Amino acid sequence: MIPFTYTCIDASNGRETSGRIDGRDREHAVSLLKARGLHPVQLDAANTPAPSVAVSSRENVSGSHWTRPAFLGRPNGRLDRKALTQFTRQLASLLRAGLPLLRALEVLARQGGRAGRGQVLKVLADGVRAGESLSATMAGQPRSFGALYVAMVRAGEAAGVLDVVLERLGRFLEKSDRLRGRVKAAMVYPSMIALVAGGVVTALMMFVVPKFEAVFASLLKGQPLPALTQGVLVTGKFLQSHAPVVIGGTIAFAVAGSLLLRCSSVRRMRDRWILELPGVGGLTTKSVVAGLTRTLGTLLAAGVPILQALQITRETSGNTRVAEAMNFVHDRIEAGDTFAAPLAATRVFPELVPSMIEVGEETGALPDMLSRIADTYDDEVDAAVAGLTALIEPLTIAIMAVVVGTIVIAMFLPIVRIIQTLT
Repeated sequence: MIPFTYTCIDASNGRETSGRIDGRDREHAVSLLKARGLHPVQLDAANTPAPSVAVSSRENVSGSHWTRPAFLGRPNGRLDRKALTQFTRQLASLLRAGLPLLRALEVLARQGGRAGRGQVLKVLADGVRAGESLSATMAGQPRSFGALYVAMVRAGEAAGVLDVVLERLGRFLEKSDRLRGRVKAAMVYPSMIALVAGGVVTALMMFVVPKFEAVFASLLKGQPLPALTQGVLVTGKFLQSHAPVVIGGTIAFAVAGSLLLRCSSVRRMRDRWILELPGVGGLTTKSVVAGLTRTLGTLLAAGVPILQALQITRETSGNTRVAEAMNFVHDRIEAGDTFAAPLAATRVFPELVPSMIEVGEETGALPDMLSRIADTYDDEVDAAVAGLTALIEPLTIAIMAVVVGTIVIAMFLPIVRIIQTLT
């Protein structure tokens, strides 16, 4: 028997553990460790020097440290949201059909091609083949698999229901993408109208309006132009002669804004303002609540502990004010409080949310209740998006009509004066 030293992740609690084990060879030692519920991260013969393994260290979602073995390398590609959803659905189907995990990953890696998705899936297959758990291998690829994804996969592995968890995770990703797509699609039409109208107005002001100045000067013979016409002409000449300055200033303003948003205080103020903005604030709140409750319900249904689930949900909320509220709820639950009471105390979420969560806690069906809340607010987001779209479209057209109409009137006022003079 050959003595090996190992570093493993304990499937029961996600913690890192080390020790020695005897095996006929490396594969035998890996199988013995897996039988104990341990997933090898590093395995070396005790009588040989340990190889260099730490390419990078990162803290996993359970709080322990996971070190990526160097032989796995770094994939050049990544899985976008659509590819991740497709991969999750396909892997769940293969596992449910009875294929072993490694065989399923090898099949999907061959289908993924050599670049992008294929590289990521090949790294997953190599990691599982080397004795790692799937969740540990995914944790080393944060560009493709986030904390939420890794936590659910780890919970599925620990409970022995990985196919069920992946199926649930696939539905979660599809619903999240559908909600995000509806919000984006609702803003496409008004944005296109504003972009096209803005381009037309800019072209008029830069290339058409300035040419009228010489015509008006020759026909009016020294008479002053109306104030509105003078303002439009001055604006057109400025845009024409200072176009690089205007474009550069716009870009500089956008860059300065993005840099300011990196400041936590500015980002917190922006997020608070967005949630309180009339019309848009209600839609944003409903969208955040739908995503947050669906994420939390999915994690709890997969067997993730509530404190860890709250931590992951906080990190994926996308709003600093909501993240602070979830942090407060996390601390209160850790201190022994219920879920609904501190959630209501934050005054960030609608009153319906803590009320329904309280019912879920009392009946012992909190994950199902969170999913119902998410479905409720998904429907409300749909209705709010439809109403906001119906309001934005005519409002955008009206604003563009006012701008273009102002330019047209400014150009017609001197013509009226010229006609009066000739008469």
